Amino acid sequence: MRKLSRSTKALCALPLWIGLAIHPGYAAGSAPSPVMLANVYHAGVALSDYWVSEKYDGVRGYWDGEKLLTRSGAVIPAPAWFTANWPRTPMDGELWGGRGQFELASATIRQQPASDEAWRHIRYMVFDAPGQPGTFDQRIPALQRLVAKLDLPWVLLVKQFKVADEAELKRHLDEVVAGGGEGLALHRGSSLYHAGRNGDLLKFKPYDDAEAKVVAYAPGQGKYEGMMGALLVEMPDGTRFRIGTGFSDAQRRDPPPVGSMVTFRYQGMTSGGKPRFARFMRVHDEL
Repeated sequence: MRKLSRSTKALCALPLWIGLAIHPGYAAGSAPSPVMLANVYHAGVALSDYWVSEKYDGVRGYWDGEKLLTRSGAVIPAPAWFTANWPRTPMDGELWGGRGQFELASATIRQQPASDEAWRHIRYMVFDAPGQPGTFDQRIPALQRLVAKLDLPWVLLVKQFKVADEAELKRHLDEVVAGGGEGLALHRGSSLYHAGRNGDLLKFKPYDDAEAKVVAYAPGQGKYEGMMGALLVEMPDGTRFRIGTGFSDAQRRDPPPVGSMVTFRYQGMTSGGKPRFARFMRVHDEL
């Protein structure tokens, strides 16, 4: 069995604070795309104000009228045919490989040069038209016309629907999750398109998730000796904690680089303000 790389193994052999001193941070990327980001849904939201859709587990793709960008602003090297004849007006959506196929989508958009064969399995699930004026209620029909005019089998309009109450919302969530989906998204009909995380866009999933920066490794023990045992991560507010579960053996042998962003799931917070039962999901979905 292949063990950790020499540099990673050396880091794991050091105390965590030494790892931090060697790797103090990570380089800033491109200017972020002007995308809306979702807050977490909570009971008591006025559901009549929102449209509901499936939340597709892919890689965010913001079309600025000329090129596809990740939410961090990195250019996605899609094949020329994939975006040929796309409109000059922006579109916001998810590059999706199917339910349970996040790794497929992530690997495809990272591959350079782009693989035509791999991209044939990707769908652009469009859920907003940032370049259109007015509220989300008003942008929906404009987006429908935009996607219909494109008439491309890999550019699909995300279905938006209304629910009567929280019980109906929960039924839809259960159906999506049972089918292998990630969860639901709720978009306030009266909202204008604006960048940043806010209550106009909500995510509803059977668990909480968040992102954190890898700042060091902890060495593995027992069957994981010589591998990574846990990641020490830092959230945007400075909170630090370990993530020790959710990794495959391959990921323990070749863990996410120090400075990279990872997505983890958890179940509420401890009295000390740290995520409870944090479990690794994946390296954050950006180039």
